[in-house]
Amino acid sequence: AQGSVAVSLSPAAGAKRPPQRPAGVPRYLAVFNHKGGTGKTTTAVSVAAGLAARDKRVLLVDTDAQGNVSVSLGASAERSLYHVLVMGLRIADATRTVRPNLDLLPSNETLAAAELYLAGRQNRDRVLSDRLSAAAAEYDYVVLDCSPSLSLMNQNALVFADSVLVPVACDYLSLVGVRQVIKTVKNVNALLHHPVQIWGVLPTFFDGRAKIAREAVGTMKQHFGERCLAPIRQAIKVKEAPAQGQTIFEYAPGTPAADDYLAVVDRIIESRERGVTGSEAGAARDAGSWSADRADAAAEQPGAAAAGA
Repeated sequence: AQGSVAVSLSPAAGAKRPPQRPAGVPRYLAVFNHKGGTGKTTTAVSVAAGLAARDKRVLLVDTDAQGNVSVSLGASAERSLYHVLVMGLRIADATRTVRPNLDLLPSNETLAAAELYLAGRQNRDRVLSDRLSAAAAEYDYVVLDCSPSLSLMNQNALVFADSVLVPVACDYLSLVGVRQVIKTVKNVNALLHHPVQIWGVLPTFFDGRAKIAREAVGTMKQHFGERCLAPIRQAIKVKEAPAQGQTIFEYAPGTPAADDYLAVVDRIIESRERGVTGSEAGAARDAGSWSADRADAAAEQPGAAAAGA
């Protein structure tokens, strides 16, 4: 994002070790990918709106200075995440209800200044958690739309989150980009002592007629197993909806893409209700290195690089 502060994933001197929450059960979900053009904001908005439609109370947090979440929902606000982080404004005074069961904590270009504020803080990776945790407890789910960068804001988002959803466009370059996401999450676990985990890899812009799309999804399924979700089918309606300030469920209900996103929503709910038990918990703890190895292999697989329709 414009004005973001690039950082290495290491705690500031004297930083406190954060208290740990159970990993692998999606409640605080960061939608994250270093690469742009993967449908990240559309996914964050659709997941949050879908959860709200399923009668879950949801807080959607825009951590991207571009402020595309607000545009997508036809919302505007004078107060934003900047005011919460830098000025200490209460969450309740910065959020607005944009749909039934759905509250939005918006962002805009002022968030770039918040990056500079974070850089000077001792516990710089924990500021968002400190500001958000108490209010977040009042919601069934918190969904964070992250910027396509390695920034202090994203570091804060990952330290707050318990799970990460990675949208991946069905092309070779996007597949390569998954490696950096996995390694970043692994570093948050190891260096910042926070057990956030990759909950799912979501293929987006899937066109079943294109050979590269079919091969990319096949490669993701092969290397990520059940963590690879069913793809979101490509549809012009998905791109048109934000221009109308509507979600895909409002603009084109019952279309394949809307149904695909509802399937993701239902899987999130099922995953949380089922929880993490026994061997699943062990698998979640090992997910960082497990997925990093497979991400390298997936990106290097020759079949995934083939192009053509």
